[in-house]
Amino acid sequence: MLVEYYIIHGDNLGHEFQRRLVNKAAQGVRVYVLYDEVGSSRFGSAVLSKLRKAGVSIRMFNTRHGPDNRWQINFRNHRKIVVVDGHMAWVGGLNVGDEYLGLDKNIGTWRDTHVKVTGPVVQGVQLAFLEDWHWASEEILNLKWDPQPALSGARRMALCLPTGPADPLETCTLFFLNAINTANKRLWVASPYFVPDEQFISALQLAALRGVEVRVLLPDKIDSKLVQLCGWSYVEQLEKAGIEVYRYKKGLMHQKVMFIDDLYCTVGTANFDNRSFRLNFEITMVFADADFAGKVRQMLGKDFGESQRVTAQELKERGFWFRFLVRCARLMAPVQ
Repeated sequence: MLVEYYIIHGDNLGHEFQRRLVNKAAQGVRVYVLYDEVGSSRFGSAVLSKLRKAGVSIRMFNTRHGPDNRWQINFRNHRKIVVVDGHMAWVGGLNVGDEYLGLDKNIGTWRDTHVKVTGPVVQGVQLAFLEDWHWASEEILNLKWDPQPALSGARRMALCLPTGPADPLETCTLFFLNAINTANKRLWVASPYFVPDEQFISALQLAALRGVEVRVLLPDKIDSKLVQLCGWSYVEQLEKAGIEVYRYKKGLMHQKVMFIDDLYCTVGTANFDNRSFRLNFEITMVFADADFAGKVRQMLGKDFGESQRVTAQELKERGFWFRFLVRCARLMAPVQ
């Protein structure tokens, strides 16, 4: 069992997570856990000690590893991966913490999307974990690499796309730009952190101007005031091109999903911001399947129904000082 998370908390869910990993290790299952040292700073040394004592192999990703990265704290491992026996994998927005169950009173309802995949595409997820594990431990794991047919028996086209600052090109940037540029009818983007640079704003505007229905779904409630303010700064630019921006009202929306032309969709860990495009290690599952894309459309359609459209007029009505803060937040977009 391969487990990789950006955030693992030492709260109730974290302890239940620990208990299940310990039980699996006791049953003779090889368990490997990889976590980000910044995102999982509240993991707790007692939990780590108990996992190691039970035989769980656990490593910190540590982006400062190596002489060339000694002062590097920006490159976070933002992936959320679970792989079982090389035949099943889970990827998406959920980390390990009580808030992801909606149990944090300050946050409330949590809205996220995770996807389970089976079949040959699992090998791609496993390879992403293997590379990260090798970076953290300098160890190459002996894993199962015999691909199995999908459990459902369905023939679906799927791609596992790991991206990060170690790539020779900005893979995440290139993928999402290409996805926007190839949309012909419909493009829906859901992201909790929406802080793109000008090339993405231009791509979204061009899509809308050539007749594509472009919608952007953002959370109304978010854990970063700076990101929330910055999100408002894009409304007027997007609205001028006919792009609709919505804010999700039913709790905190954390999903990272894109829907294109009733055939393509993505579910992953990458936000629509500079950190995900350039600085973070991310993973995105890409699907080219009308049936699955239809389910994603229904899911997002429900989310839009629980959202409120925001306009440039609404921003103007919020007053001078709010608009001033929005402009200040936009100036800091490159480092958010």
